[in-house]
Amino acid sequence: MTSPSNSSGAATAPQTAPTTPRVAGLDGLRAFAVAVVVAFHLTPGALVGGYLGVDVFFVVSGFIITRLLLAERTRTGRIRLGAFWKRRARRLLPALVVLLLACSTLAVVVGGDVLVGLGAQLLTALTFSSNWYFIATGSEYFTESTPELFRNLWSLAVEEQFYLLWPLVLLIVLVRLGRPARIVVLAVATAASALAMALLLDPGSPTSVYYGTGTHAFGLTLGALVAVVTQWWSPRVLEWSRWSRALLGTLGVAALAGLAVLSAVMPGTADWAYRGGLLGVAVLTAVVIVACLVPGSPLARALDVRPLRWVGVRSYGIYLWHWPVFVLLAAALPTWTSDTGLAWALGGVALGITLIAAALSFRFVEQPIRRHGFRSAWRSWAAGWRRSRAAAVASTAGLVLVLGGATGTAVALVIQPATSEVESRIEAGERAAQSPSPTPPPTADPSAPPRPSGPPMQLQGDSITAIGDSVMLAAVPELQEAFPGIGIDAVVSRQMWTAPDILKKLRESGRLRTVVVLALGTNGSVSTDTLEKVRAVIGPERELVVVTAQAPRDWIPTVNERLAAFAWQHRNVELADWHAAIQPHLDELARDQVHFGHAGARIFTASIKEALQRLAALPPLRDELADESLPRPV
Repeated sequence: MTSPSNSSGAATAPQTAPTTPRVAGLDGLRAFAVAVVVAFHLTPGALVGGYLGVDVFFVVSGFIITRLLLAERTRTGRIRLGAFWKRRARRLLPALVVLLLACSTLAVVVGGDVLVGLGAQLLTALTFSSNWYFIATGSEYFTESTPELFRNLWSLAVEEQFYLLWPLVLLIVLVRLGRPARIVVLAVATAASALAMALLLDPGSPTSVYYGTGTHAFGLTLGALVAVVTQWWSPRVLEWSRWSRALLGTLGVAALAGLAVLSAVMPGTADWAYRGGLLGVAVLTAVVIVACLVPGSPLARALDVRPLRWVGVRSYGIYLWHWPVFVLLAAALPTWTSDTGLAWALGGVALGITLIAAALSFRFVEQPIRRHGFRSAWRSWAAGWRRSRAAAVASTAGLVLVLGGATGTAVALVIQPATSEVESRIEAGERAAQSPSPTPPPTADPSAPPRPSGPPMQLQGDSITAIGDSVMLAAVPELQEAFPGIGIDAVVSRQMWTAPDILKKLRESGRLRTVVVLALGTNGSVSTDTLEKVRAVIGPERELVVVTAQAPRDWIPTVNERLAAFAWQHRNVELADWHAAIQPHLDELARDQVHFGHAGARIFTASIKEALQRLAALPPLRDELADESLPRPV
């Protein structure tokens, strides 16, 4: 998420930059955007839709960049592409390089999972291709267990790809097309991008369309459209009636309020967010920008107060630093993430460090290079040794920090692990689930209806089919130890809506056993209709155990309530309350507060075992599930 200068370009590069009047209020709008993104990442559950701040930035960036290019074209009759890209490099690279060096070095100190994939992340960050790297590796933005240190740089990549191509396209549009045709082209491009996001969305896994350049470019193109339209009518605004200005100002306030509401109610896991929701965010942002362009706009004055301007002009650095700082702190203080109060405190500490780092970067790195260029800034820095003792000390300290960061980054690249601890355990679970059963297959057909029996006892694994996601995969060895012969079908990121079809195929192939364990609430919502379909597929002759979910995600409480209610309503359904069982032992969970190691897997298995024992106590009972050596449960 970049932050183009909302002011005369002459302030940053007098010899090359085009000049345009500063638009009051845009710094405040950027402050709003970065604030909701930071709140989304740093405060647990505070703003479920805070990620929309990135889309606000996309619209603002598309508007400002296009406005600068149009101003240069109007003033000089041409657009100097080399000068434009040089200004972009001055604006973006210094802060980015400092961030990468500093956080990679700190990752060596913290160690563990924060080093996973660091080399690829650094390479794609510097080549502005992070979004495509995360798509290629299957990284899930909203449900990811691996703490990618530089995950937030995906949006920077999308913007820079736009900045690379858009000036070329704009030149063609300006030369070949008249004003009405330009507007139509940009409107069609915006609609096409938003439509692609809606049509290509994979329900339950929106990350590919969220990260994708083509599917997420509509905010940038809409901002460009606003710049083209307002360049045409802005000289005539002074001729508008007072009523027209008041109406536009009211619409701007309403649009800003709408953005605030959506940041609180539009979860990133909801399909509607990608089928019109984010496009709506872009449209509301465009309305706010247009309202700020009206001379004397009260909204622009309100957004232009000094604190908001301070945050807005440093929003690029704040966005860069907040996520890596949070990941490093969470990895260094894992127990803080398992307690709600401490998690908020962790977010507060991360915010404080972020603001300090962004302010220092802005003052001592970004501004000197933006004003004077790379070589002049270097000469000024090197001359510090000759000016005074204080300047010499500062210059020496800067050199030490740069060399230390480079050394630390090199060490990080050497020692980076191939996979995280969670990924390693899940991969081990996948191998174990595919291995042959440790016990002979049951003599009776496991898909046959159960027979009445004597006193109920411990259930045996060769009569159990377990369906789950990565959480179950992490517990496969413990499940196989507790229930030898258990049949396990678990896949990463699987959701409950897939269960009816999976169970139907198992039943038709004769591999669906007499007890079904279902643990699929982690990755998305669970509907009562889906649960009823599951019950219909397994039939009245089988029994079902549904496992509650544990994750720091907004849908988990509703999922667990529906599972508990469903189990209460049906005699052949039992609840395994994994969520309740793990609460006293949250320190056994991984940093993502979803997966676990051996100790957590034993608790997960025990919760299922208790549910199976309760299930076995209910008549009719199964001969093939009874172990006569155990007393009857009470």
